[in-house]
Amino acid sequence: MCRWAAYVGEPIFLEEIVSRPGHSLIHQSHGATQGHTAINADGFGIAWYGEKEEPGIFRDVLPAWSDPNLKSLTALVKSHLFMAHVRASTGTATSRNNCHPFAWKNWTFMHNGQVGGYEHFRREADMLIPDALYPWRRGATDSEALFLITVSEGLETDPLGAMERASARLITLARQKGAHPHLRMTAALSDGKRLFAVRYSSDERTPSLYHRWSETRLGRAVVSEPLEDMQVGWEEVPPNSFCVFEGNQVERFDFYPCRLASAA
Repeated sequence: MCRWAAYVGEPIFLEEIVSRPGHSLIHQSHGATQGHTAINADGFGIAWYGEKEEPGIFRDVLPAWSDPNLKSLTALVKSHLFMAHVRASTGTATSRNNCHPFAWKNWTFMHNGQVGGYEHFRREADMLIPDALYPWRRGATDSEALFLITVSEGLETDPLGAMERASARLITLARQKGAHPHLRMTAALSDGKRLFAVRYSSDERTPSLYHRWSETRLGRAVVSEPLEDMQVGWEEVPPNSFCVFEGNQVERFDFYPCRLASAA
């Protein structure tokens, strides 16, 4: 599975999360310890917010540890909110369009996990994306489909409800035509001001997710794996959670799309 990291708070250089820590995201790309795959070499991406409403996006298909452009970008760019992702494909091609994060207007999204048996109902999943949003469908991943379905379900005004409803629609398809697990995910979303994160699985093997507030940086990191060994202060996000990170505050809500899928 993929690994990802996000940050919200006072502006910092991207490298302080992406490449500098002892167990940074780049280190996790070739030495993950809490994922099903230790190597995540099927591309990487970064989305960051600056003075404009829409984010900057940089994605490529190289392994994160071998791209000098990534090292230079993270050393020079500062941001108050950014996301970074290293990809381990669950079946779709290694291409720039399949790399996370994905973007729509001012929103960004990245995902670690899978929709069970997605290859058997890709066409049906695409049909859940309204025509007005389909031009944003650039790749072939279940992750991008989930994001655009979430947009169609009211992401701008109801992030939690939209994410639950979109997840339920894909769980329903997986039950009908796919395979176990129907859905596993940790995901991050942002509108450029707030950072949202989800941890959920339809089985008992929920991907890992942690967060930590830094009084030094005056910001919060939200990550697949802690960025430093033996560093105190990391809190594990409970399974079946939807979290809102704004300032130094954390709000946690229950996340149960399976209930909606059962009622469908």
